[in-house]
Amino acid sequence: MTDTSNLPTLPSQPTGVDWPDSDWPTGTATTANHVGLGDLLDHAFSDPNGDGKGPDDMGPTHAFVAIQGGKLVSEAYAEGYGPTQTYPSWSMAKSMLQALIGIAVRDGKMSIFDKAGAPEWPAGDPRTEITIDQLLRMASGLEFDEDYVDGDISDTISMLFGDGKADVAHYAADKPLIHPIDSVFNYSSGTTNILVRALSTVLGGGEPLSAQDFEAFMRAELLEPIGIQGAIPKFDGAGTWMGSSYCFMTARNFAKFGLLYLRGGWWGGRQILPNGWVDYARTQSKVPTGDDEFMGYGAHWWLEIAGPGTFSCNGYGGQYIVLVPEKDLILVRHGDSHDVQGDGVKRWIKDVADCFGVA
Repeated sequence: MTDTSNLPTLPSQPTGVDWPDSDWPTGTATTANHVGLGDLLDHAFSDPNGDGKGPDDMGPTHAFVAIQGGKLVSEAYAEGYGPTQTYPSWSMAKSMLQALIGIAVRDGKMSIFDKAGAPEWPAGDPRTEITIDQLLRMASGLEFDEDYVDGDISDTISMLFGDGKADVAHYAADKPLIHPIDSVFNYSSGTTNILVRALSTVLGGGEPLSAQDFEAFMRAELLEPIGIQGAIPKFDGAGTWMGSSYCFMTARNFAKFGLLYLRGGWWGGRQILPNGWVDYARTQSKVPTGDDEFMGYGAHWWLEIAGPGTFSCNGYGGQYIVLVPEKDLILVRHGDSHDVQGDGVKRWIKDVADCFGVA
């Protein structure tokens, strides 16, 4: 794994604060700018045009949760939404897959340096050299167009809704190499689905698990140990979890997943993720992400959306779990933001994080 010496220390669960195995303990934010936070929430949930689309700069926000010091300190929902409703993960599910791979690493079933392997890659094919690490860091070199609008060029749309939807891993793994492996960052939902099938194959001893068995693994090893009930993962026709895009959960449950990472992979007295796995997730990849002014990229986690040392799960339409270690803070936002509104949401998240003090 890469150098993690410059990463901020992950905070421990405060003494006397219960883990949210059933629901969150509540409390008060530390030295928060309450007026500023209130103004930001008023803006996020406003509808100045009266057309149900939310503020022009960031679109509608459906749910917001803030956790600090292991306690629920702020929560808000739009009309028609609430704490018991499930929200789409979209690409936040990619970070959940990173956790599942970590569990396989913990159990000695997989290494990040293993070749990923795929039925579409015969012996001697240069794609056989692609590793788990390179896929996690979106540096496989495989062709994939991560477009969300133009169905004529979008591999994402074709994979999830078109020709590839019956077997998303096959659709992605069948793509050719267009760059040398580990040389170019190319954010790709197809990459994640290749990883899901690779993990499923390892767990199945050489053949992918059935959808039922893979879901049972998800629940027994990740979701239930951290108190998450009622999550809804979605599988394709081949039985592959579409980990690129689909796991529906409540906002509070998405925050629980965030807490697992903010606590370094521990939950209560149980180690869910192996030593160093969270640091691996939040360490900048050697291949830069390009021109994004907000974020870098680690191993299936985004970096620095709310400033140096922060890391996040990001999903299409403005779904976020943002972790701020220095403030022991988790921010969850669900909404429906598109195109240029996405940058407005990122700025809003940073402004919200700035309203909280150090725990």
